[in-house]
Amino acid sequence: MTPSYRFVVTGRVQGVGFRASAQGKALFLGLRGWIRNRDDGAVEGLVGGDNETDLQAFRDFLSKGSPAAQVEQFEWSETSEPAEDGFLVKR
Repeated sequence: MTPSYRFVVTGRVQGVGFRASAQGKALFLGLRGWIRNRDDGAVEGLVGGDNETDLQAFRDFLSKGSPAAQVEQFEWSETSEPAEDGFLVKR
């Protein structure tokens, strides 16, 4: 089974290109899943992939964020929820 992870990123992560940058990184790494803004100002998502190195690279990206972002807190936890094909930015 392909590992999947839920993540939540807080800080200045909305309105700074965070989701688009994360989507680009995930697609470049061949990962699947989605990302969206939450009403509380955080960004959350689900990511899955077959290559642990690629998942770690995505995790490292999320912990730092896009150039204009300021990540204050980052949560990452394994889940049994399957990741969708592609990597979508949800509304």
